[in-house]
Amino acid sequence: MLLNTEIGSEADVLRELRKMDRIEEALLVYGAYDIILRVESSSMVELKQTVTWKIRKMDYVTATQTMIII
Repeated sequence: MLLNTEIGSEADVLRELRKMDRIEEALLVYGAYDIILRVESSSMVELKQTVTWKIRKMDYVTATQTMIII
């Protein structure tokens, strides 16, 4: 998953993401996005709940791009 954050909030968002269940990896990146993370789940329903209700609702997260690996 790729995330954009409000300017200057990248480290704070990263710190909070790393505390969440199902987040296997979260890294700051340079370029079009601010953070890249790997989310693991046992079902699409669980993934949707994590992305929609936890990650996208975080303060300072402005945009996300989800890519599903099969």
